Amino acid sequence: MALALATAFGAGYAPIAPGTFGSIVGLVLWAALPASPSIHAAVIAGVGVVGSWSASVAEQHFARTDPSHVVIDEVLGMLITLFANPVAWPGAILGFLLFRIADVIKPFPANRLERLHGGLGVMADDAMAGVYANLALRLCLWSSGRLGIESLIVQLTR
Repeated sequence: MALALATAFGAGYAPIAPGTFGSIVGLVLWAALPASPSIHAAVIAGVGVVGSWSASVAEQHFARTDPSHVVIDEVLGMLITLFANPVAWPGAILGFLLFRIADVIKPFPANRLERLHGGLGVMADDAMAGVYANLALRLCLWSSGRLGIESLIVQLTR
């Protein structure tokens, strides 16, 4: 069960860019959740806890630190990116792109957080990348409102 969770039910076995596929799983999970901040927060907390455990098990199984097959951290990062951002699908896709950029670049302190031991380190750097992407998405939303194009990315009803 731990490997199934760590690989986002197999998305981590994608032959190319498994992190991108894990992020897509996060996007789909976000879309499946009811538009309730408390539910989203609970799911984020649950994915964080379960992800830390399953990533630790997966590190032992694959005998290496932060194996590429482990993508539950990308699921978490996407959920954090979109948390409390009132976006429709175009905005969610923008959030996806912003998260992938932040995850690849790993700006400080995200690059330091991956040094934490075990599954916590696997999850923490992507959680921080999700925070950066969330803030960048908020800036985009604010900017779009200032430019009068907010209807392109803001969700009126979900």
